[in-house]
Amino acid sequence: MSGSSTSFSTSFLIGAVLLVICAWLAACAEAGISRVSRFRAEEAARNGRRGGERLLTLANDPTRYLNLATLIRVTCEMAATVLVTVVCVRFFPHTWQAVLVAIAAMVLVSFVAVGVSPRTIGRQHPLNSATAASYVLLPLARVMGPVPRLLILLGNALTPGKGFREGPFASEAELRALVDLAEKDDLIEDDERRMVHSVFELGDTIVREVMVPRTDLVMIERGKSVRQTLTLALRSGFSRIPVVGENEDDVVGIAYLKDLVRRTHANRDAESEPVGSVMRPATFVPDSKPAADLLREMQRDRIHVAVVIDEYGGTAGLVTIEDILEEIVGEITDEYDRETPAVEPLPDGSYRITARLPVEELGDLFGLELEDEDVETVGGLLAKALGRVPIPGSDAVVPLPDDEDLPIAAIRLTAESTAGRRNRIGTLLASPVPRVSAAAPREAEEPRAESA
Repeated sequence: MSGSSTSFSTSFLIGAVLLVICAWLAACAEAGISRVSRFRAEEAARNGRRGGERLLTLANDPTRYLNLATLIRVTCEMAATVLVTVVCVRFFPHTWQAVLVAIAAMVLVSFVAVGVSPRTIGRQHPLNSATAASYVLLPLARVMGPVPRLLILLGNALTPGKGFREGPFASEAELRALVDLAEKDDLIEDDERRMVHSVFELGDTIVREVMVPRTDLVMIERGKSVRQTLTLALRSGFSRIPVVGENEDDVVGIAYLKDLVRRTHANRDAESEPVGSVMRPATFVPDSKPAADLLREMQRDRIHVAVVIDEYGGTAGLVTIEDILEEIVGEITDEYDRETPAVEPLPDGSYRITARLPVEELGDLFGLELEDEDVETVGGLLAKALGRVPIPGSDAVVPLPDDEDLPIAAIRLTAESTAGRRNRIGTLLASPVPRVSAAAPREAEEPRAESA
């Protein structure tokens, strides 16, 4: 090989190395830009960080500069591949040998030098990577003008579906995974992670799942006096009481404790007036309404309580703005709430549970996957097993599938205490029924057979 050819090949290899370095920087810029939010850019600019204003400009239109960085990376990789292929063709006698060597070399270089290393650095140091990239991308974007956007539009036109997405995640699942990763990296607390997940779950929650059921409501008849209503409110601890007409399905309004106190304070004679003169109109919502939509409507209309109606037009329950917020932030209690644990372990291995405990959570207590298509709560499960409305002392055994892998054979439910004006069952005792091995009966039968 002549000296001019050697010099020519050396120049090509040096050019390929420089192009790979440019591709490395572009890939690092891609990773950094995708990890920098507008909030972090604004914070950097407020703190006087060097290049903060440039970083904020980049964060205000990340798609444009991300596309430009991608274009630079792809161009440099392709050009480097061509240069290496030309050099290989000069060194190897057969074209297929040159092509194979060039492919192997560039795949290795692209994967390590462009695919892994720069993206790792960009994710670990997003602010520094994006800030450094802004010194190149901002002026280059002004020079190239709309070329990157035109290339993206061309790609979208040739690609079925929604085309190029502008965000770092395309689905809710990806965003949830990003939140979990942020908690794992100690960027957010575990409580904050659970709260974000609760916001997503609220979109799939309907009012029926968060309401207080009708059996737990404290109501008062329209003909009762203001004094009687005020006494009921003080005794029950509720500041808003539904007012009913002919029956519990006929809710005609809501009596507010503040209105009752204000009326009686201004005029003592008003204590004998019917509560219908003080109540406010009730807001009605279907039990299938999404809880997130109801929360927005409550904020917009400045209402704090709504009557939930079932598909047959009857009163299903009551929902407050606090009930919906608890789905996001967890249980909210005040000094008047009497907190009763949903599950209380007992020394003998059984549990004292509320009748409203979901059937699935009952199974979790005993390490089982327990489901029932007909009922949702443990109280309903006991009523189904009995075939009648349970009373204190009612006892029933809920059998489990005949599976040797299950730790127990059945669950015994015993109605314990009552609650509310209807004297419904409030708590139950749940105890495991041990599984008896099949060998025990046979061993017991053999001696009887011998004695006979």
